[in-house]
Amino acid sequence: MKQAHRNWILTLLLAILFSTGQAQETLPYIADGLLDSTHIETLGLRVCPAVTTVTIFSPTDETMHYANGVVMTAFKNTLFCMWQCSQTDEDAPETSVVMSKSTDEGHTWSHPVVIAAANDSCYYTSGGWISTTDTLVAFINTWPKRLQPIGGFTQYIISTNGDNWSKPKPVRMNDGQVMNGVIEQDPYAIACGRIIGAVHFQPGLHIVPVYTDSPTGLNGWKRAYFTGHDRGKQSRELEPSLYQRHDSTLVMIFRDQAGSFRKIASISSDHGETWTEPMITNIPDARVKQSAGNLPDGTAYLVGNPTGAKRRWPLVALLSKDGCCFDKAILLRAGGSDLQPQRYPGKAKTLGYSYPKSMVHHGKLYIAYATNKEDVEYTTVDLNTLE
Repeated sequence: MKQAHRNWILTLLLAILFSTGQAQETLPYIADGLLDSTHIETLGLRVCPAVTTVTIFSPTDETMHYANGVVMTAFKNTLFCMWQCSQTDEDAPETSVVMSKSTDEGHTWSHPVVIAAANDSCYYTSGGWISTTDTLVAFINTWPKRLQPIGGFTQYIISTNGDNWSKPKPVRMNDGQVMNGVIEQDPYAIACGRIIGAVHFQPGLHIVPVYTDSPTGLNGWKRAYFTGHDRGKQSRELEPSLYQRHDSTLVMIFRDQAGSFRKIASISSDHGETWTEPMITNIPDARVKQSAGNLPDGTAYLVGNPTGAKRRWPLVALLSKDGCCFDKAILLRAGGSDLQPQRYPGKAKTLGYSYPKSMVHHGKLYIAYATNKEDVEYTTVDLNTLE
């Protein structure tokens, strides 16, 4: 029995090692020497001449002072940007969602208008966009103020012109039930038309990848098979984004709430229906939200703050031709003189470039973010000038 027990343990260990090795072979990783953490302001990267930054909104004494969750999209030759705002603090009771738009390719932007106003029972945060030929969908993450543990659900509003919006309605799962969680801000459409995303489900914030074959994402969402790491009121893995490899494999990248200051990744080879156990990569992180995606030639990109420390600057785009090895980096925004001073302090108003979200539009990569959680800005990279 003892020998049999030892053999069983050895077999189990070998199986674990083998499966771990297989998973690690598919995990994304960053090339050695690509970033130099001794250069705090730039990570050793040079300014790229293909990069341009635009400010959509800056606070004044007469406006709200907090902004975050900046997300852009394009619809009918117009650029749209949504974000959440409050007077001073993060997740304050008055937190609402506003929108601005540009009809001249981002040179000028309209005054922000409220598209989801906080009320006595709920406050709202930005949930991102889905844009089709004739319909613009804005997802609104809805947070009941008295709900414990903290969590929410997802609503939507739709427009055919970007000016007139429907009343909010709940996003629904495949069984018709309300999506009882808040949606991550960059749902990803794959070649077959399926939309892949992730939702932080109640109770609390427990992440699960989701997918739907509805072109507008208003309904039909299904939970994928996924085993995350629970930390009580929330998952260890939070705020994911994803990209696709040339072989159609999907890679979902997570923030690690356990504080490894490394990105976590999970893989799907069946169009988002099942995912591997999430594992830590060697890609450094500031324990923040990121944005991933693909350029028109299939190159995978990952935008964030790859500092390996609790510091949200610089803002960098990592690039990978094969979706495995990220061996090129573009400096989008540096620290030092490139990072403007914060003008209005508040609760959780972290310095730096927070929560980037991205899109590809007219030959450019657009990265939207909140600087010092008060300035709403975006940076573009002209893809035609990249090597």
